[in-house]
Amino acid sequence: MSDPRPWVFCQLGAREHYILPRAFERRGRLAALVTEAWVPPHAIAARIPGSLGRRFADRFAPDLAASRVEAFTGAAIAFELGVRLRREAPAAWPTILRRNAWFERHAVARLQRARLLDERPVVFAYSYAALGILQAAKAAGCTTVLGQIDPAISEEDVVAGAVTRHAALQPDWHRAPPQYWVRWREECALADHIVVNSPWARDGLVKAGIDSTKLAVVPLAYEARPMLARRPMPDRFSAARPLRVLFLGSLGIRKGIAEVLEAASLLADAPVEFHLVGQSGIVFPADIVANPKVRRHGSVSRGAAAGHYAAADVFVLPSHSDGFGLTQIEAQAHGLPLIASRHCGAVVRDGVDGFLLDGVTASDIAAAVTRYLADPSLLAIQSAEAAASVARFDPAVIGDRLAALVD
Repeated sequence: MSDPRPWVFCQLGAREHYILPRAFERRGRLAALVTEAWVPPHAIAARIPGSLGRRFADRFAPDLAASRVEAFTGAAIAFELGVRLRREAPAAWPTILRRNAWFERHAVARLQRARLLDERPVVFAYSYAALGILQAAKAAGCTTVLGQIDPAISEEDVVAGAVTRHAALQPDWHRAPPQYWVRWREECALADHIVVNSPWARDGLVKAGIDSTKLAVVPLAYEARPMLARRPMPDRFSAARPLRVLFLGSLGIRKGIAEVLEAASLLADAPVEFHLVGQSGIVFPADIVANPKVRRHGSVSRGAAAGHYAAADVFVLPSHSDGFGLTQIEAQAHGLPLIASRHCGAVVRDGVDGFLLDGVTASDIAAAVTRYLADPSLLAIQSAEAAASVARFDPAVIGDRLAALVD
């Protein structure tokens, strides 16, 4: 028999742009969204200038405008302003731990003051900022769901190895402090269900000793917009019209940027360009900086990212480890075939809408790119398959799978 209990979602930030709360609102099962900031277009916070304003610019979803949203926006602005005044690095581990603990305290206070736990809803919170929330929910007799965003400490070990191999790039990466993982294990122990977004992430948690009976694989949801028609592909690529390979995301070791740069060097004589979009987490070698076929575009807004997808021919994500890798679906929604590793979400159907890499190596990436250079017709065929594949991740489909955990 179906369990009609409503859900309370607690999330720090606009993760996936509130896609899960929105999906549950549409099925009439959202009790509340608890988040640190909610900034409707008319709010004063929407007019904050500079980097602080950009941090809160997208903290609103029109289809939740009439929903119950519990936020503490003023306190969130004060917290982030304090980080800047103290000249702390917003993404440094001490700041991350302090921000997570701060959010938990405020979320628990709001849950209790607003009496959101009285009816024993299902309470969903994302990993690393969930411990206090899950403790309060369990004490109130609620069912608890932990949204695990990555393969956790298993991923850290994978990335540590890659960082060591590519030390010459001076990667901006550090292991998490031990208390980070202590708190995470407590979260896992408290959760009735743990949602991971890929088999790769599930295997990582099992390797870390997490109870496998709690784990459920539910992919990320994605709300696709109508795709504009792709421009026709040439019969062959040339210096005048090279194959455009897009890498969009954090330009860090974990995402496989080192192997992409090595692949670009292997393909130096081929008619191919690599377009790198995102914030850099490495020091680029001089030969790459001088290479006109490797074009760095820096960080861009969500709207500007769409232009890069539209201009590309193929998307590459050779991640060493990802909980999912949402950019894969974004690329598919723009009709891009994918070259992806097997260490992220199960999105690519090998040989159908892209190619899966046997290993995260420069030679494997270069070999996949060469297949498109040798047969450009593959791009049109796989583009159509990629665009059609996005429906698998529709919010209604993913919402049903998530609700089924406790229904």
